[in-house]
Amino acid sequence: MSISDRLLVLSFVALAGGLSGCVTVKPQDRTILADPIMQIGAESPAHTQVNHALENREGANGGDGVSGGGCGCN
Repeated sequence: MSISDRLLVLSFVALAGGLSGCVTVKPQDRTILADPIMQIGAESPAHTQVNHALENREGANGGDGVSGGGCGCN
């Protein structure tokens, strides 16, 4: 098999792989795909539940990811 034949086969494989990624999404499926949980970096439901439990137990809200204490000074 020559180099040109290999290049031809590789280009067909790449073309077939690229075309298989194109899909039409039905309108009723768009609501599921647009859910915030599907976004990269979205908080998981378990993380949200743990934060809610900690906020209720500690009597504090926030403070996870921002600088400063609760005294009002930055």
